[in-house]
Amino acid sequence: MPALNIEYTETELAAIREAAAADGKSVKAYVHDLSVREQQRRTFVNHAVAFWNAHLEEFDAAFPEDTPAAKRSAA
Repeated sequence: MPALNIEYTETELAAIREAAAADGKSVKAYVHDLSVREQQRRTFVNHAVAFWNAHLEEFDAAFPEDTPAAKRSAA
């Protein structure tokens, strides 16, 4: 399985060890889970933004009172 060697300062590593212990995980498991969770978060946000952009006009039509004033006056 592929692996990474990641360098941390002593202060950074101490904070990571403390966070891992608080989660009841090893440092390796904690850093793995954190990096995977961040990638999943980015994927979710990208899809949410794409959905919002695809449905923005529909939302503005359904809720004109929530449309920003600058956008209303430009229409």
